[in-house]
Amino acid sequence: MSDQGRTVPPPPGPHFHRCVPEGDTTERYVCGRCGHIHYSNPKIVVGSVVVYDGLILLCRRAIEPRKGLWTLPAGYLEEHETPESGARREAREEACAEILIDALLAVYTVAHISQVQLMYRARLARPEFAAGPESLDVKLFAWNEIPWDELAFPSVKWALRQHRETKHLSVFAPFGNPAMRNKP
Repeated sequence: MSDQGRTVPPPPGPHFHRCVPEGDTTERYVCGRCGHIHYSNPKIVVGSVVVYDGLILLCRRAIEPRKGLWTLPAGYLEEHETPESGARREAREEACAEILIDALLAVYTVAHISQVQLMYRARLARPEFAAGPESLDVKLFAWNEIPWDELAFPSVKWALRQHRETKHLSVFAPFGNPAMRNKP
């Protein structure tokens, strides 16, 4: 089933049907019994480029998608959690690391999978880290040692490059998605 070229998820319950609710402009699932509108919204991912003594912390993924590839400590924001708290939690879960957040580095839009990603600049609170349950390995890399061909997602590359551009700046505007070559 498709809704304006997008894949439509299955209904949230047996009495839900797709229609445009009164006062809305988008087709959504609505309960035929009580009129409850089920909103399906993008997922928010939070993470950080974590540094220590000029080195960058990367985690080798132990889970799909992209198992075995390197990434930044990042994951889905939980309900009732601030983005900064979520980024700190993800660093603890994936790298057993306590981090100090410096600034919002970037806001990325990954529309084809309905994600908004908030990436922060951060540093290790102390030089202690280890692989958490979602990581096979965690290491600090010098810039010239980053395994660029083994990075899990394009946004990891974007964040690393944008971090490098701002690492000596105390004030800057957060980045967005980089302009894609040969795209309108």
